[in-house]
Amino acid sequence: MISSNALRMLVLHGPNLNLLGTRQPSLYGHCSLDEINTLLLNKAAKNAITLDIKQTNIEGELVTYIQQTTGTYDAILLNPAGYTHTSIAIYDALIACGVPAVEIHLTHLSHRNRNDSKTAPACIGQIMGFGKNSYLLGLDAAHAHVKELVNSAGGS
Repeated sequence: MISSNALRMLVLHGPNLNLLGTRQPSLYGHCSLDEINTLLLNKAAKNAITLDIKQTNIEGELVTYIQQTTGTYDAILLNPAGYTHTSIAIYDALIACGVPAVEIHLTHLSHRNRNDSKTAPACIGQIMGFGKNSYLLGLDAAHAHVKELVNSAGGS
């Protein structure tokens, strides 16, 4: 899509992220998914970014959402959660859609002996280990990347 008007991004939260705030708070923090979404929406509004946000525990739904981004979204913020280490289907969807994606994780994967991301090679970058701020940093990174693409294409 990449327009010079307000940017549009899709935020995808993978399995079990709906349990944030109560699921292993010593590892994932006390912030709920709704609170993270509110932080994202507030930051996006300040930067003329429209966000659509979805959470699913189903791999096929994540694939479908990614497939539907072409021509509609300028970027994807993706936390594939447990599918990070197993999903070639999500990787393939990211490659096929051609929409720049930033992979996000609340925790640092290598600190949890989960170094192998199957989905990260299809993304423009990966941000992890900053808790809820990983999402905000991801939004900043995606925004900067898309603005750079617009500028290099001659947009404003």
